[in-house]
Amino acid sequence: MNILSLVGRDEALFADDISTHEQELSELVASSRFLVIGGAGSIGQAVCREIFKRNPRALHAVDISENNLVELVRDIRSTLGYADGDFRTFALDCASREFDALLNAEAGYDYVLNLSALKHVRSEKDPFTLMRLIEVNVLNTVSTIAQAQAKGARKYFCVSTDKAANPVNMMGASKRIMEMFLMRASLELPISTARFANVAFSDGSLLHGFNQRFAKRQPISAPNDVRRYFVTPQESGELCLSSCLLGDNRDIFFPKLSAALNLTRFSDIAVRYLETLGYEPDPCSTEDEARERAEALIPQRKWPVYFFESDTTGEKDFEEFFTEAETLDMDRFRSIGVIKNEPVFDAARLDRFLARIAEIRACPTWDKPEIVDLFHEMIPDFSHKETGKYLDNRM
Repeated sequence: MNILSLVGRDEALFADDISTHEQELSELVASSRFLVIGGAGSIGQAVCREIFKRNPRALHAVDISENNLVELVRDIRSTLGYADGDFRTFALDCASREFDALLNAEAGYDYVLNLSALKHVRSEKDPFTLMRLIEVNVLNTVSTIAQAQAKGARKYFCVSTDKAANPVNMMGASKRIMEMFLMRASLELPISTARFANVAFSDGSLLHGFNQRFAKRQPISAPNDVRRYFVTPQESGELCLSSCLLGDNRDIFFPKLSAALNLTRFSDIAVRYLETLGYEPDPCSTEDEARERAEALIPQRKWPVYFFESDTTGEKDFEEFFTEAETLDMDRFRSIGVIKNEPVFDAARLDRFLARIAEIRACPTWDKPEIVDLFHEMIPDFSHKETGKYLDNRM
């Protein structure tokens, strides 16, 4: 299936930039040792493939998903085969004692890339999942930076999100707070990051859900009023590796907006998706109708679809990769923009955040409002959109 055509494009975003810098990228990879945290996620796997094909001295992938690590190995062996360097995977939590032991056992890494994240807007529906989001997106970043520095890493990369620019949901806000901690840590260890949009067909995404619904012969539902930018998995890997290896300290890489990067509606992708598979979308007016008609329609090469207007918490009206207050370098690359940052941060505010999170976590249970209030303290202009409705209440 051609992902580019499904998201309304006919050319790869970063092909020219990667070609221009290929020698530099390949030489850096071939002489270096890499640790990829969250290496079995969709972006993590894409980054691992980009590193592996350039023959690193060592590539170690860590992830809590044992099954996805198996798929990472199978995918690499089935496409790229084998390389001279040390390629291994470890089914570990980066916040665990086992991860500490791994770092103590190894010879150190030149580059540590953190691709682990709780990425779903739906993660803010309750205080317990929300606290896990904070642990993964903020606290684990702080701890793994310290470990990378202690073990002599040359560079630390951590993926961010377009939702960190003027955030309206807790996931985006957590990544914005993470970026604040990156600025402080950059005084001790060179750090870079990347913001980009939806990765098409990444695990757990709505488009990945199309594959699941099709395999299970279930209706497809999608909002018809939400437009998003999409990058392919390979493009996500290219952008992350470029930021890690080519970015200066505190740089944030992002895709430049151009005619090649179009805003696309989820409902339009659903139509193209079904037509590519030889099915005619059959619109239904309710979820119940779509479920009830599935058994009869599908044998006729028709597929029930339910398209709706979005009204759930945390959905941003438009996507942006940077704010008006940020300094941009739009000349270095053809298709990649760079946000240039000074090490500006409020140390006292960062320390209060860590202390307050520790206090809340020490309580027997938690309430969401106190966490939201803390986020507002960290980001005074945080425009949190709370509607009382969440994606778990959608089909």
